[in-house]
Amino acid sequence: MADPTSQPGWLSVAANKLRAFAYGGEDPNATKPRVGLALSGGFARGIAHIGVIRTLLAAHIPIDFISGTSVGALIGAVYCAGTPLEEMERIGLQTTFADFGRWTPSWIGLATNQRLEKYLARFTSATTFEQLKTPLTIATTDLNAGITVYFDHGPIAPPLRASCSYPGLFVPIQFDHRTLVDGFLTSPVPVEGCFLQGAEIVIAVHLDPGNLEQPRTFTDVLSRSFNIIQQHADVTWRQQADVIIEPDVQPFVWDDFSKTPQLVAAGEAATLEAIPQIRAALAGHAHKPANQALNDGLITASDQSDNKSHRK
Repeated sequence: MADPTSQPGWLSVAANKLRAFAYGGEDPNATKPRVGLALSGGFARGIAHIGVIRTLLAAHIPIDFISGTSVGALIGAVYCAGTPLEEMERIGLQTTFADFGRWTPSWIGLATNQRLEKYLARFTSATTFEQLKTPLTIATTDLNAGITVYFDHGPIAPPLRASCSYPGLFVPIQFDHRTLVDGFLTSPVPVEGCFLQGAEIVIAVHLDPGNLEQPRTFTDVLSRSFNIIQQHADVTWRQQADVIIEPDVQPFVWDDFSKTPQLVAAGEAATLEAIPQIRAALAGHAHKPANQALNDGLITASDQSDNKSHRK
């Protein structure tokens, strides 16, 4: 009888056990689920997304896809282009409203965000989705059809400007035969956009602004009005997401760019707290049969797409 220790099968099992021990009990040969990160809007509060991304990367949580609304789309585009997080934080600290907005009162908006194109160029030379290193989907709202329109190819600037065109504040964007405004109206946290890309696990980042102080400006009144509507609106994204991260950004106002370090820290703290839940979601998904895992993500996204959104 041959010595069992000389069999290739035995060696394979032993090697896998050794690797599993080295990886903290994880099977290194197991198929890793594809992870999507859905980033919400929030003006300057969106800087917290930098802290979220930094903490996920430090914990070796993969980010295979990003879907963003408003400032979440901006942070997503810059990160997906390969811009270092330190550079994002440095520029964020120096940002003012004039970097992306210019007051030009009209019947359909108080300002234009055309400067956002030059602002994006400060971070990256990438101008199309195809040039990005990580797949990105930008959520916008078709103002006439009342649906989400997702963009994942072609030029970045028009969809990005549209996704950041806060209704009443910024003039809507005319693009692709549509009148487009901020994606938060129909996809405040664009979880669906991640599923449309092929994500199997989606981490959603929601920034709740709160209303701790008296409104100071027209913008405050407008944003708080929309916040109240959102609180009573459909929150399907909460049922779709596998993990929800909610950084504490309530102490900050919409233009608190000077508070960049504190905002980044808020994102880091909330994400660090969520790491065990994220690891559990990844581990749980890895044990699902392939067909079940696929259905959990893509069928849900397809159903939603048929009902309320359009992908470009």
